[in-house]
Amino acid sequence: MIYPPLFEQKIGFDTIRTLLQERCLSAMGRERVGEIAFSSDYYAINEQLQQTNEMMTILSLEADKFPVNYYFDLREMLSRLRVEGTFPSEAELFDLQRSLFTIRDVVNFFMKQEQYPALRRCVAGLESFPAILKRLDALLNEHGLLRDNASPALAQIRRDLFQAQSGISRTLHAILRKAQSEGFVEKDAAPAIRDGRLVIPVTPSFKRKIKGIVHDESATGKTVFIEPVEVVEANNRIRELEAEERREKIRILMEFAGFIRPNLEELKASYDVLGMCDLIRSKALFSIENEAVVPSLQQQCCVEWRRATHPLLNRTLKKQGKNVVPLDIELNETQRILIISGPNAGGKSVCLKTVGLLQYMLQCGLPVPASATSCFGIFETIFIDIGDEQSIEDDLSTYSSHLLHMKHFIRYGNPKTLLLIDEFGSGTEPQIGGAIAEAVLNRLNRNGVFGVITTHYSNLKHFAENTDGIVNGAMLFDRQHLQPLYKLQIGVPGSSFAIEIARKTGLSEEVIKEASEKAGSALVDLDKYVQDILRDKHYWETKRQQIRQKEKRLEELASHYEAEQEAMKANRKELINKAKVDAAALLAEANAVIENTIRRIKEAQAEKEITREARRELNIFYEKITRSESEHPVKQHTKLKKQKKKETVAINEPLAVGDSVLLKGHDSVGKVLEISGQHAVTAFGTIKSTVNIDRLEKINRKQAKIAAQHMTASAHDSDSLLHQRKLHFKQEIDVRGMRGDEALQAVQYFIDDALMVGAERVRILHGTGSGILRQLIRSYLSTLPGVNRFADEHVQFGGAGITVAEL
Repeated sequence: MIYPPLFEQKIGFDTIRTLLQERCLSAMGRERVGEIAFSSDYYAINEQLQQTNEMMTILSLEADKFPVNYYFDLREMLSRLRVEGTFPSEAELFDLQRSLFTIRDVVNFFMKQEQYPALRRCVAGLESFPAILKRLDALLNEHGLLRDNASPALAQIRRDLFQAQSGISRTLHAILRKAQSEGFVEKDAAPAIRDGRLVIPVTPSFKRKIKGIVHDESATGKTVFIEPVEVVEANNRIRELEAEERREKIRILMEFAGFIRPNLEELKASYDVLGMCDLIRSKALFSIENEAVVPSLQQQCCVEWRRATHPLLNRTLKKQGKNVVPLDIELNETQRILIISGPNAGGKSVCLKTVGLLQYMLQCGLPVPASATSCFGIFETIFIDIGDEQSIEDDLSTYSSHLLHMKHFIRYGNPKTLLLIDEFGSGTEPQIGGAIAEAVLNRLNRNGVFGVITTHYSNLKHFAENTDGIVNGAMLFDRQHLQPLYKLQIGVPGSSFAIEIARKTGLSEEVIKEASEKAGSALVDLDKYVQDILRDKHYWETKRQQIRQKEKRLEELASHYEAEQEAMKANRKELINKAKVDAAALLAEANAVIENTIRRIKEAQAEKEITREARRELNIFYEKITRSESEHPVKQHTKLKKQKKKETVAINEPLAVGDSVLLKGHDSVGKVLEISGQHAVTAFGTIKSTVNIDRLEKINRKQAKIAAQHMTASAHDSDSLLHQRKLHFKQEIDVRGMRGDEALQAVQYFIDDALMVGAERVRILHGTGSGILRQLIRSYLSTLPGVNRFADEHVQFGGAGITVAEL
């Protein structure tokens, strides 16, 4: 139920209808726009939204393939043909042929496109009437006229007619040439037609010179049109043949009417669907122009909107080169009624109208200009009280009309009602008006309604602060520049800034001072204190968010270093074990070689040549052992460390400009640019810094070169690690079935990895369910500066069960 009757005019939906009709191709579509109606049926609304969303995709990706020609409305003609003996005209027959071609093309387009299921359902069961099209093709030529061979009789009549007209033409031209030679007719004169008969133009003074019938004369009287007696009979014959042709045409058209009469209802249904396609296309065009989307739709009553804008205001501001300030608003079971306060012309009424218009648009099946992450609920009734409705005829004052609305709201308001009231309680003496408004608000809150209410009354702000189900909201104001920001902040009351606005408009300071004294300093300072509190709250909330992000970063670093330390321990243990095994094997091999050498010497009984050979083999084995030991990973690592330490021994000489230096405790090599007392300006890569000289160690060119090589090797190792991460990174994570904290931690690590490897787009599979997991994840994503935007996946690939984040 919608209240009051002028609801659409009050929120501006009548203008939306006009804009939709302007984008229609036919009267059928414009008629459909007029039939758009508010609905609370979740499934019907969802179907309409999906149809429009699919059409938006078509217009964006393959607009040239969708048929948009010949959307003719022939329903009236089809209704007329129900009566026996009626028939269409040739023009109507041509329109029928072309529009049936369009219907056929529309049906074929959707039947071949499986990615548009909602539009396929819209045209499902629709016929394309191939038999009728075949019959029309046999009857009509490319110009929409009956073909000569539409029937044998028509073909014969037209042959006779052509012969008769040719004979008359020859005779008439012969008479005309003779008259011209005798001077009775002008040299440039040509035959003309009057009353369907061929005649020649003659000067009035010579009209007796040519025998025949005078049919007409020119407006000036300087020319008369004579039908010579030689062609009178031939002209009579042509008139007879033309009458026969008309009768045969009528017979053919009546026969065709009889042919399609059994299919009239199916034909009318096809035109109804064609009108529906026209409506959906106009909605899609309007939505694309206004950057509207299909948001998440819930069967319960709720308002969780992000970056919502008023489409009509947005169009107006764009023409002026301005941008509209988007609206973020949330109404749920814990805060059902929002009391908005703030300065005049600060955007309170625009905020209220935006809520009313967008909710009404959605429940009329129209996409809305808001973020795709917004969540829209379904309300059964929407009530609005806005503007002045005083009536002299009904003896109603402004306040009386408001009270009548309040009576209706209290009587019919329920938990499925969305209530919109502008300037609540105004129109009468402020004190009693505020008291009545508070009592009405209390009753509405007890009824469980949802609502947005604007006011200047302080008692309503206090009531909202202390009452469950009601929350304050403020339209923010820039006190420094004395101008409204048109931004809504929920959770705090707003200020009217009457003194500041009066001062900006140029009201004298004496008047402002006197008004301040009359109001009292406490009341005047209240607005200032409220704004100071809001500023401080915003500051500390920002600080808390920054601390939270830093703590998260520290936790991640600690976890990272702990993991690296464990890996190093495991690697060290593995190296030691391997070294022990290698040593044992080496020892066994050495013992075997020595024993073999001793055995050979004994067997040779100390022959010099054999003994010398045995000693040589033993020396080769010794060199092999020495070389293997130096190449062992543990020994090599220790050796490198010693070498590096040795190479980077500080040179005990005073520093000078241009010297290469190391920062104590670090491996970075820098160059001294400037020395000032105990401090030196040094450049480490592209970074310049002032460092105490005691923290610098001077090194020579060779040492600087070796240190630079070590830094390059370390950077190469880091790049290799990052490359490995990129190779193994997957752009999708599945957290279905996880608990909230478990899923959130998994998403945190996933997003960090994605940012590290430079991923541009990732998918988070959380499922639909009750929506708690999705809301938790999206709340976290909204806090990350590295996340550009996030939204539902395309309905074909998972819809609301998957969040797609752009990084």
